[in-house]
Amino acid sequence: MHETGRRTSRRTYLKRLGAVTAVASTAGCVGGLGGGGSGSMTIVPGTAPGFPPFETKQGGEIVGFDIDLLSAVVSNTDYELESWKDFEFSSLTPALKNDKIDVIAAAMTINEKRDESIDFTNPYYSADQAVLVRQGASSPPSNFAGLAGRTVGVQEGTTGASVVEKQLVKPGKIAQSKFNTYGNYVLAVEDLVNRNLDAVVLDTPVARTFVDRRAVTIAATYETGEKYGFGVRTDADDLTKALNDGLEQVRNGGKYEEIRDEWFAGGGTGGNASAGNGTGGNASAGATSNESTTSSS
Repeated sequence: MHETGRRTSRRTYLKRLGAVTAVASTAGCVGGLGGGGSGSMTIVPGTAPGFPPFETKQGGEIVGFDIDLLSAVVSNTDYELESWKDFEFSSLTPALKNDKIDVIAAAMTINEKRDESIDFTNPYYSADQAVLVRQGASSPPSNFAGLAGRTVGVQEGTTGASVVEKQLVKPGKIAQSKFNTYGNYVLAVEDLVNRNLDAVVLDTPVARTFVDRRAVTIAATYETGEKYGFGVRTDADDLTKALNDGLEQVRNGGKYEEIRDEWFAGGGTGGNASAGNGTGGNASAGATSNESTTSSS
């Protein structure tokens, strides 16, 4: 359980807003007054550590690009962030839909499949997929198709999992027994280094972080053009708008570049995701990032 008590849901709160002043009693959903009102609106953010440099744990504290970016975005709104809640990535959308958290900040790709169950802010980052292998590996794959017949690791519910399953496992190019899923990419890379895997498929910026930290290298990339957005409930239009406005202010004021440069060597390569309508980006279902193939569940 990630709640300490009972709390009025966002949906119920909105219905009551015109009649009474709602008071939030525990962590787990939006409460108070916002939109320029005098009260405090608190939101509970959720993430999935183990996806550096976007979100990871250092000394028990959740840190990363997503953490700093959302904090900066929210500071430009009438909302306030409560303590972060961490989940496995595949559990984030259920947690959002069940009012345990109010916003997902976890390098989550915007796609049509997810859009059926949750909403997104405008995109804030773009990325592709990478094939990670051990340093000095013999005959590393030169492209994505070169993974055929190899033992491959992915994080459960991610694009890596979706792409490998769709393009390699289902067509029979990789045996199901050689398709290994993990709770996070830290565990997958550990198995790669320990020679239990031939390759790991993951987002390019995350792959680069592991290259800096472990004896691994990028053998190939797979262009997906996926875009990340903050996930919100479908009944939280006011929160979505506030986050979009806050994101625009962070971009225009130079804070975005400051945060990006802190977490990505050389400033990263995905910071120019265009601010669209937050409903699709350029990612297709089955070729996206921290992505679930079943609407993040």
